[in-house]
Amino acid sequence: MEILITFADCMVLNYIWIAFFVIAFIIALVRLIFWQDFSVFPTMIDSTFSSSKTAFEISLGLTGVLSLWMGIMKIGERGGVIHVLARLLSPVFVRLFPDIPKGHPVTGSIFMNIAANMLGLDNAATPLGLKAMEQLQELNPKKDTASNPMIMFLVLNTSGLTLIPISILVYRAQMGAEQPTDIFIPILLATFVSTLIGVLVTSLFQRINLFNWVLMLVLGGACLLMTGAVTGFFYLMRTGGPEFVRDVCSNAATVILMTIIICFILAGVFKKVNVYDAFIEGAKDGFTTAIRIIPYLVAILVGIGVFRASGAMDWLINGISWLVEASGLNSDFVGALPTALMKPLSGSGARGMMVDAMTTYGADSFIGRLACIFQGSTDTTFYILAVYFGSVGIRYTRHAVAAGLLADLAGIIAAILIAYFFFG
Repeated sequence: MEILITFADCMVLNYIWIAFFVIAFIIALVRLIFWQDFSVFPTMIDSTFSSSKTAFEISLGLTGVLSLWMGIMKIGERGGVIHVLARLLSPVFVRLFPDIPKGHPVTGSIFMNIAANMLGLDNAATPLGLKAMEQLQELNPKKDTASNPMIMFLVLNTSGLTLIPISILVYRAQMGAEQPTDIFIPILLATFVSTLIGVLVTSLFQRINLFNWVLMLVLGGACLLMTGAVTGFFYLMRTGGPEFVRDVCSNAATVILMTIIICFILAGVFKKVNVYDAFIEGAKDGFTTAIRIIPYLVAILVGIGVFRASGAMDWLINGISWLVEASGLNSDFVGALPTALMKPLSGSGARGMMVDAMTTYGADSFIGRLACIFQGSTDTTFYILAVYFGSVGIRYTRHAVAAGLLADLAGIIAAILIAYFFFG
Protein backbone atom coordinates (compact mmCIF):
# COMPACT_ATOMS: atom_id res chain seq x y z
CA MET A 1 0.00 0.00 0.00
CA GLU A 2 2.77 2.43 0.91
CA ILE A 3 4.46 1.78 -2.46
CA LEU A 4 1.21 2.55 -4.30
CA ILE A 5 0.72 5.78 -2.34
CA THR A 6 4.31 6.85 -3.06
CA PHE A 7 3.83 6.10 -6.77
CA ALA A 8 0.60 8.13 -6.86
CA ASP A 9 2.33 11.05 -5.13
CA CYS A 10 5.14 10.91 -7.69
CA MET A 11 2.75 10.92 -10.66
CA VAL A 12 0.17 13.45 -9.45
CA LEU A 13 1.57 16.41 -11.42
CA ASN A 14 1.65 14.19 -14.51
CA TYR A 15 -2.02 13.27 -14.03
CA ILE A 16 -3.04 16.90 -13.47
CA TRP A 17 -1.21 18.00 -16.62
CA ILE A 18 -2.91 15.29 -18.66
CA ALA A 19 -6.29 16.25 -17.13
CA PHE A 20 -5.87 19.85 -18.29
CA PHE A 21 -5.74 18.71 -21.92
CA VAL A 22 -8.26 15.85 -21.80
CA ILE A 23 -10.94 17.85 -19.96
CA ALA A 24 -10.33 20.86 -22.21
CA PHE A 25 -10.69 18.70 -25.33
CA ILE A 26 -13.93 17.07 -24.14
CA ILE A 27 -15.55 20.39 -23.23
CA ALA A 28 -14.43 21.98 -26.50
CA LEU A 29 -15.88 19.01 -28.41
CA VAL A 30 -19.22 19.42 -26.60
CA ARG A 31 -19.26 23.13 -27.43
CA LEU A 32 -18.49 22.38 -31.08
CA ILE A 33 -21.08 19.60 -31.53
CA PHE A 34 -23.99 20.95 -29.49
CA TRP A 35 -23.51 24.73 -29.76
CA GLN A 36 -21.71 24.90 -33.13
CA ASP A 37 -18.96 26.95 -31.47
CA PHE A 38 -16.42 26.86 -34.31
CA SER A 39 -14.06 29.24 -32.56
CA VAL A 40 -13.26 27.10 -29.52
CA PHE A 41 -10.56 24.88 -31.07
CA PRO A 42 -8.77 27.76 -32.84
CA THR A 43 -8.85 29.63 -29.52
CA MET A 44 -7.30 26.66 -27.74
CA ILE A 45 -4.56 26.32 -30.35
CA ASP A 46 -3.88 30.07 -30.16
CA SER A 47 -3.57 29.71 -26.38
CA THR A 48 -0.80 27.12 -26.79
CA PHE A 49 1.28 29.59 -28.79
CA SER A 50 0.56 32.56 -26.53
CA SER A 51 1.21 30.51 -23.37
CA SER A 52 4.51 29.21 -24.77
CA LYS A 53 5.53 32.76 -25.57
CA THR A 54 4.51 33.90 -22.09
CA ALA A 55 6.56 31.10 -20.50
CA PHE A 56 9.65 32.17 -22.45
CA GLU A 57 9.09 35.85 -21.63
CA ILE A 58 8.75 35.02 -17.93
CA SER A 59 12.02 33.06 -18.02
CA LEU A 60 13.70 35.86 -19.97
CA GLY A 61 12.39 38.41 -17.48
CA LEU A 62 13.71 36.31 -14.60
CA THR A 63 17.21 36.15 -16.09
CA GLY A 64 18.29 39.59 -14.92
CA VAL A 65 16.62 39.32 -11.51
CA LEU A 66 18.02 35.83 -10.92
CA SER A 67 21.50 36.94 -11.92
CA LEU A 68 21.27 39.93 -9.55
CA TRP A 69 20.02 38.07 -6.51
CA MET A 70 22.11 34.96 -6.92
CA GLY A 71 25.10 37.26 -7.20
CA ILE A 72 24.08 39.01 -3.98
CA MET A 73 23.54 35.62 -2.29
CA LYS A 74 27.01 34.49 -3.36
CA ILE A 75 28.46 37.58 -1.68
CA GLY A 76 26.42 36.70 1.43
CA GLU A 77 27.82 33.18 1.40
CA ARG A 78 31.43 34.34 1.02
CA GLY A 79 30.90 37.04 3.63
CA GLY A 80 29.51 34.56 6.19
CA VAL A 81 26.05 36.12 6.49
CA ILE A 82 24.23 32.97 5.38
CA HIS A 83 26.26 30.89 7.81
CA VAL A 84 25.35 33.20 10.71
CA LEU A 85 21.65 33.01 9.81
CA ALA A 86 21.92 29.22 9.60
CA ARG A 87 23.35 29.01 13.11
CA LEU A 88 20.71 31.34 14.54
CA LEU A 89 17.85 29.39 12.93
CA SER A 90 19.24 25.95 13.67
CA PRO A 91 17.05 25.21 16.75
CA VAL A 92 13.89 25.72 14.66
CA PHE A 93 15.01 24.26 11.37
CA VAL A 94 16.38 21.00 12.78
CA ARG A 95 12.83 20.29 13.97
CA LEU A 96 10.89 21.60 10.98
CA PHE A 97 13.48 20.27 8.50
CA PRO A 98 14.97 17.28 10.37
CA ASP A 99 16.79 15.99 7.26
CA ILE A 100 18.88 19.17 6.94
CA PRO A 101 22.17 18.98 8.89
CA LYS A 102 22.38 21.38 11.81
CA GLY A 103 23.87 24.73 10.80
CA HIS A 104 23.81 24.02 7.05
CA PRO A 105 23.90 27.22 4.95
CA VAL A 106 20.61 26.29 3.21
CA THR A 107 18.69 27.30 6.35
CA GLY A 108 19.89 30.86 5.85
CA SER A 109 18.76 30.79 2.21
CA ILE A 110 15.35 29.43 3.21
CA PHE A 111 14.96 32.19 5.79
CA MET A 112 15.88 34.87 3.25
CA ASN A 113 13.29 33.52 0.81
CA ILE A 114 10.52 33.34 3.42
CA ALA A 115 11.34 36.85 4.65
CA ALA A 116 11.18 38.22 1.10
CA ASN A 117 7.80 36.52 0.55
CA MET A 118 6.42 37.92 3.80
CA LEU A 119 7.42 41.42 2.73
CA GLY A 120 5.79 40.96 -0.69
CA LEU A 121 9.15 41.18 -2.50
CA ASP A 122 8.35 38.66 -5.25
CA ASN A 123 11.25 39.63 -7.49
CA ALA A 124 13.70 38.91 -4.68
CA ALA A 125 11.88 35.86 -3.27
CA THR A 126 12.06 33.74 -6.45
CA PRO A 127 15.85 33.83 -6.96
CA LEU A 128 16.41 33.37 -3.22
CA GLY A 129 14.09 30.36 -3.32
CA LEU A 130 15.87 28.89 -6.34
CA LYS A 131 19.17 29.25 -4.52
CA ALA A 132 17.70 27.38 -1.56
CA MET A 133 16.44 24.62 -3.88
CA GLU A 134 19.91 24.18 -5.37
CA GLN A 135 21.37 23.77 -1.90
CA LEU A 136 18.60 21.34 -0.91
CA GLN A 137 19.32 19.33 -4.06
CA GLU A 138 22.93 18.93 -2.92
CA LEU A 139 21.60 17.17 0.20
CA ASN A 140 19.05 15.12 -1.74
CA PRO A 141 20.05 11.43 -2.07
CA LYS A 142 17.58 10.79 -4.95
CA LYS A 143 18.20 13.55 -7.46
CA ASP A 144 15.01 13.04 -9.50
CA THR A 145 12.69 12.81 -6.47
CA ALA A 146 11.59 15.63 -4.15
CA SER A 147 13.04 15.29 -0.65
CA ASN A 148 11.09 16.03 2.54
CA PRO A 149 12.87 19.38 3.14
CA MET A 150 12.16 20.42 -0.46
CA ILE A 151 8.46 19.71 -0.04
CA MET A 152 8.21 21.54 3.30
CA PHE A 153 10.00 24.51 1.75
CA LEU A 154 7.71 24.47 -1.30
CA VAL A 155 4.58 24.38 0.88
CA LEU A 156 5.83 27.37 2.87
CA ASN A 157 6.06 29.18 -0.47
CA THR A 158 2.77 28.02 -1.98
CA SER A 159 0.82 28.91 1.16
CA GLY A 160 1.75 32.51 0.40
CA LEU A 161 2.41 33.98 3.86
CA THR A 162 2.56 37.74 3.21
CA LEU A 163 2.64 40.59 5.71
CA ILE A 164 2.56 43.44 3.19
CA PRO A 165 0.28 42.85 0.14
CA ILE A 166 1.38 46.05 -1.60
CA SER A 167 0.25 45.15 -5.14
CA ILE A 168 -3.31 44.34 -4.04
CA LEU A 169 -3.60 47.63 -2.14
CA VAL A 170 -2.40 49.49 -5.25
CA TYR A 171 -4.94 47.72 -7.49
CA ARG A 172 -7.76 48.57 -5.07
CA ALA A 173 -6.70 52.21 -5.05
CA GLN A 174 -6.63 52.28 -8.86
CA MET A 175 -10.10 50.70 -8.99
CA GLY A 176 -11.53 53.49 -6.82
CA ALA A 177 -11.91 51.69 -3.47
CA GLU A 178 -12.95 54.08 -0.71
CA GLN A 179 -10.50 52.42 1.71
CA PRO A 180 -7.97 50.36 -0.29
CA THR A 181 -6.41 49.00 2.91
CA ASP A 182 -9.62 47.58 4.41
CA ILE A 183 -8.70 44.08 3.18
CA PHE A 184 -5.25 44.15 4.84
CA ILE A 185 -6.30 42.39 8.06
CA PRO A 186 -8.49 39.77 6.31
CA ILE A 187 -5.61 38.90 3.95
CA LEU A 188 -3.21 38.64 6.87
CA LEU A 189 -5.51 36.26 8.73
CA ALA A 190 -6.34 34.13 5.67
CA THR A 191 -2.73 33.69 4.59
CA PHE A 192 -1.73 32.83 8.16
CA VAL A 193 -4.35 30.05 8.23
CA SER A 194 -3.17 28.77 4.85
CA THR A 195 0.46 28.60 5.99
CA LEU A 196 -0.41 27.00 9.33
CA ILE A 197 -2.50 24.27 7.68
CA GLY A 198 0.18 23.73 5.04
CA VAL A 199 2.83 23.14 7.71
CA LEU A 200 0.53 20.83 9.69
CA VAL A 201 -0.43 18.74 6.64
CA THR A 202 3.18 18.44 5.46
CA SER A 203 4.28 17.47 8.97
CA LEU A 204 1.67 14.68 8.97
CA PHE A 205 2.94 13.40 5.62
CA GLN A 206 6.53 13.48 6.88
CA ARG A 207 5.76 12.32 10.45
CA ILE A 208 7.34 15.45 11.97
CA ASN A 209 6.52 16.00 15.64
CA LEU A 210 5.40 19.60 16.04
CA PHE A 211 4.67 19.26 19.75
CA ASN A 212 8.01 20.39 21.14
CA TRP A 213 8.83 23.54 23.03
CA VAL A 214 10.90 25.17 20.26
CA LEU A 215 8.25 24.91 17.54
CA MET A 216 5.47 25.77 19.98
CA LEU A 217 7.46 28.87 20.95
CA VAL A 218 7.89 29.80 17.28
CA LEU A 219 4.17 29.30 16.66
CA GLY A 220 3.36 31.48 19.66
CA GLY A 221 5.79 34.10 18.37
CA ALA A 222 4.10 34.01 14.96
CA CYS A 223 0.74 34.59 16.63
CA LEU A 224 2.21 37.53 18.57
CA LEU A 225 3.70 38.90 15.36
CA MET A 226 0.30 38.61 13.70
CA THR A 227 -1.31 40.42 16.63
CA GLY A 228 1.36 43.13 16.46
CA ALA A 229 0.84 43.58 12.72
CA VAL A 230 -2.92 43.91 13.20
CA THR A 231 -2.45 46.41 16.04
CA GLY A 232 0.08 48.42 14.04
CA PHE A 233 -2.26 48.47 11.06
CA PHE A 234 -5.12 49.93 13.08
CA TYR A 235 -2.79 52.48 14.68
CA LEU A 236 -1.50 53.65 11.29
CA MET A 237 -5.03 53.77 9.91
CA ARG A 238 -6.19 55.93 12.81
CA THR A 239 -3.22 58.31 12.67
CA GLY A 240 -2.49 58.59 8.96
CA GLY A 241 -5.28 57.06 6.87
CA PRO A 242 -5.22 54.51 4.03
CA GLU A 243 -2.75 56.31 1.75
CA PHE A 244 -0.29 56.75 4.62
CA VAL A 245 -0.52 53.01 5.42
CA ARG A 246 0.17 52.11 1.80
CA ASP A 247 3.18 54.44 1.61
CA VAL A 248 4.61 53.18 4.91
CA CYS A 249 4.27 49.53 3.86
CA SER A 250 5.81 50.14 0.43
CA ASN A 251 8.75 52.14 1.77
CA ALA A 252 9.39 49.71 4.65
CA ALA A 253 9.71 46.82 2.19
CA THR A 254 12.12 48.64 -0.12
CA VAL A 255 14.25 49.98 2.77
CA ILE A 256 14.57 46.47 4.20
CA LEU A 257 15.53 45.10 0.80
CA MET A 258 18.23 47.72 0.23
CA THR A 259 19.52 47.19 3.79
CA ILE A 260 19.97 43.48 3.05
CA ILE A 261 22.02 44.25 -0.07
CA ILE A 262 24.27 46.71 1.78
CA CYS A 263 24.76 44.33 4.72
CA PHE A 264 25.81 41.51 2.39
CA ILE A 265 28.30 43.73 0.56
CA LEU A 266 29.78 45.13 3.80
CA ALA A 267 30.06 41.61 5.23
CA GLY A 268 32.02 40.63 2.14
CA VAL A 269 34.30 43.63 2.54
CA PHE A 270 34.83 42.79 6.24
CA LYS A 271 35.80 39.20 5.33
CA LYS A 272 38.17 40.57 2.64
CA VAL A 273 36.19 38.89 -0.14
CA ASN A 274 36.53 40.05 -3.74
CA VAL A 275 32.92 41.20 -3.78
CA TYR A 276 32.75 41.88 -7.50
CA ASP A 277 34.12 38.44 -8.48
CA ALA A 278 31.76 36.73 -6.03
CA PHE A 279 28.82 38.59 -7.54
CA ILE A 280 29.81 37.61 -11.08
CA GLU A 281 30.13 33.95 -10.09
CA GLY A 282 26.66 33.93 -8.53
CA ALA A 283 25.16 35.86 -11.45
CA LYS A 284 26.39 33.19 -13.89
CA ASP A 285 24.50 30.57 -11.88
CA GLY A 286 21.38 32.76 -12.06
CA PHE A 287 21.56 32.92 -15.85
CA THR A 288 21.93 29.13 -16.12
CA THR A 289 18.97 28.57 -13.81
CA ALA A 290 16.73 30.91 -15.83
CA ILE A 291 17.44 28.90 -18.99
CA ARG A 292 16.88 25.57 -17.23
CA ILE A 293 13.32 26.35 -16.08
CA ILE A 294 11.97 27.24 -19.57
CA PRO A 295 10.68 23.71 -20.48
CA TYR A 296 8.90 23.34 -17.15
CA LEU A 297 7.22 26.72 -17.45
CA VAL A 298 6.13 26.01 -21.03
CA ALA A 299 4.57 22.70 -19.95
CA ILE A 300 2.53 24.05 -17.05
CA LEU A 301 1.45 27.35 -18.66
CA VAL A 302 0.34 25.70 -21.91
CA GLY A 303 -1.76 23.19 -19.94
CA ILE A 304 -3.39 25.99 -17.95
CA GLY A 305 -3.93 28.10 -21.08
CA VAL A 306 -5.72 25.29 -22.92
CA PHE A 307 -7.89 24.59 -19.87
CA ARG A 308 -8.97 28.22 -19.68
CA ALA A 309 -9.46 28.68 -23.45
CA SER A 310 -11.77 25.66 -23.68
CA GLY A 311 -14.22 27.20 -21.22
CA ALA A 312 -13.54 24.50 -18.61
CA MET A 313 -12.91 27.11 -15.91
CA ASP A 314 -16.25 28.79 -16.63
CA TRP A 315 -18.05 25.45 -16.49
CA LEU A 316 -16.40 24.67 -13.17
CA ILE A 317 -17.48 28.01 -11.66
CA ASN A 318 -21.05 27.65 -12.94
CA GLY A 319 -21.23 24.11 -11.56
CA ILE A 320 -20.08 25.22 -8.13
CA SER A 321 -22.60 28.07 -8.16
CA TRP A 322 -25.44 25.66 -9.02
CA LEU A 323 -24.44 23.23 -6.26
CA VAL A 324 -24.21 25.99 -3.64
CA GLU A 325 -27.59 27.45 -4.57
CA ALA A 326 -29.19 23.96 -4.73
CA SER A 327 -27.99 23.25 -1.20
CA GLY A 328 -29.65 26.43 0.06
CA LEU A 329 -26.42 28.11 1.12
CA ASN A 330 -25.47 31.75 0.61
CA SER A 331 -23.85 31.95 -2.82
CA ASP A 332 -22.57 35.53 -2.61
CA PHE A 333 -18.98 34.27 -2.58
CA VAL A 334 -19.25 32.36 -5.87
CA GLY A 335 -18.66 35.46 -8.00
CA ALA A 336 -15.16 35.74 -6.51
CA LEU A 337 -14.27 32.06 -6.94
CA PRO A 338 -12.57 32.47 -10.36
CA THR A 339 -9.76 34.31 -8.55
CA ALA A 340 -9.43 31.53 -5.97
CA LEU A 341 -9.44 28.72 -8.53
CA MET A 342 -7.07 30.52 -10.87
CA LYS A 343 -4.51 31.47 -8.18
CA PRO A 344 -2.86 28.01 -7.88
CA LEU A 345 -2.56 27.90 -11.68
CA SER A 346 -1.51 31.40 -12.71
CA GLY A 347 -0.62 34.53 -10.76
CA SER A 348 -1.30 36.87 -13.68
CA GLY A 349 -4.55 35.00 -14.46
CA ALA A 350 -5.72 35.35 -10.87
CA ARG A 351 -4.75 39.02 -10.87
CA GLY A 352 -6.86 39.50 -14.00
CA MET A 353 -9.79 37.71 -12.34
CA MET A 354 -9.43 39.94 -9.27
CA VAL A 355 -9.46 43.12 -11.37
CA ASP A 356 -12.41 41.78 -13.37
CA ALA A 357 -14.34 41.10 -10.14
CA MET A 358 -13.71 44.64 -8.90
CA THR A 359 -14.65 46.07 -12.32
CA THR A 360 -17.86 44.03 -12.57
CA TYR A 361 -19.12 44.23 -8.99
CA GLY A 362 -17.23 47.23 -7.60
CA ALA A 363 -14.04 47.50 -5.58
CA ASP A 364 -15.99 47.93 -2.34
CA SER A 365 -18.51 45.16 -3.05
CA PHE A 366 -18.42 41.91 -1.10
CA ILE A 367 -17.26 40.01 -4.22
CA GLY A 368 -14.62 42.63 -5.06
CA ARG A 369 -13.17 42.50 -1.56
CA LEU A 370 -13.30 38.70 -1.37
CA ALA A 371 -11.47 38.42 -4.71
CA CYS A 372 -8.68 40.56 -3.23
CA ILE A 373 -8.52 38.34 -0.13
CA PHE A 374 -8.33 35.25 -2.34
CA GLN A 375 -5.50 36.86 -4.30
CA GLY A 376 -3.50 37.52 -1.14
CA SER A 377 -4.25 34.37 0.86
CA THR A 378 -2.29 31.80 -1.21
CA ASP A 379 0.32 31.65 -3.95
CA THR A 380 0.67 30.13 -7.43
CA THR A 381 1.15 26.48 -6.43
CA PHE A 382 1.70 24.94 -9.87
CA TYR A 383 3.91 27.79 -11.07
CA ILE A 384 6.09 27.47 -7.97
CA LEU A 385 6.27 23.69 -8.32
CA ALA A 386 7.20 23.96 -11.99
CA VAL A 387 9.86 26.62 -11.48
CA TYR A 388 11.43 25.37 -8.24
CA PHE A 389 11.42 21.66 -9.03
CA GLY A 390 12.29 22.32 -12.66
CA SER A 391 15.35 24.34 -11.66
CA VAL A 392 16.94 21.23 -10.09
CA GLY A 393 15.47 18.55 -12.38
CA ILE A 394 12.95 17.01 -9.97
CA ARG A 395 10.52 14.67 -11.79
CA TYR A 396 8.74 12.95 -8.91
CA THR A 397 7.03 15.42 -6.60
CA ARG A 398 5.66 12.91 -4.02
CA HIS A 399 3.16 14.66 -1.70
CA ALA A 400 4.16 18.22 -2.66
CA VAL A 401 1.11 18.84 -4.87
CA ALA A 402 -1.34 17.37 -2.34
CA ALA A 403 0.10 19.36 0.57
CA GLY A 404 0.25 22.57 -1.47
CA LEU A 405 -3.34 22.26 -2.70
CA LEU A 406 -4.62 21.46 0.81
CA ALA A 407 -2.94 24.66 2.03
CA ASP A 408 -4.64 26.51 -0.85
CA LEU A 409 -8.01 24.99 0.09
CA ALA A 410 -7.54 26.06 3.71
CA GLY A 411 -6.73 29.59 2.54
CA ILE A 412 -9.83 29.70 0.30
CA ILE A 413 -12.17 28.50 3.08
CA ALA A 414 -10.58 30.88 5.58
CA ALA A 415 -10.88 33.78 3.11
CA ILE A 416 -14.61 33.13 2.62
CA LEU A 417 -15.34 32.89 6.35
CA ILE A 418 -13.22 35.94 7.17
CA ALA A 419 -14.85 37.97 4.37
CA TYR A 420 -18.31 37.18 5.73
CA PHE A 421 -17.12 38.16 9.21
CA PHE A 422 -15.65 41.51 8.09
CA PHE A 423 -17.86 42.49 5.16
CA GLY A 424 -20.86 40.12 5.02
